[in-house]
Amino acid sequence: MPLVDSNESKKKLCHLYNEVAKELFGVGTTLLKASIDQNIITFHAKHRRSARSTALEGEAPALKYEVDFYMSSIYKKKVREKLEQEMGLSIEAVLRDYDPPTQWAITNVILKETIE
Repeated sequence: MPLVDSNESKKKLCHLYNEVAKELFGVGTTLLKASIDQNIITFHAKHRRSARSTALEGEAPALKYEVDFYMSSIYKKKVREKLEQEMGLSIEAVLRDYDPPTQWAITNVILKETIE
């Protein structure tokens, strides 16, 4: 199913992205924007720092880094599942970069079909 670049589509995309944040971390994002450019959806998100993350950062920084890496991988998997199941999108790849010190994440979703 092709994705239409509309405010309604972007709202739905943001809603689903935020659902994943709430499911994994218990809270949603503080800032979130979705954009659609041809066959790429981009999410710009500022996440909230969890108490667990702050505690790990002080006591076991290497472990926090490893946990951040795995949580980002899980996030990509869950975002893919949500977008495929709830929006019927055909996804080729989900790419995500997360900066732990600032809590910013950029997620690119590459669709198999070109957006018309």
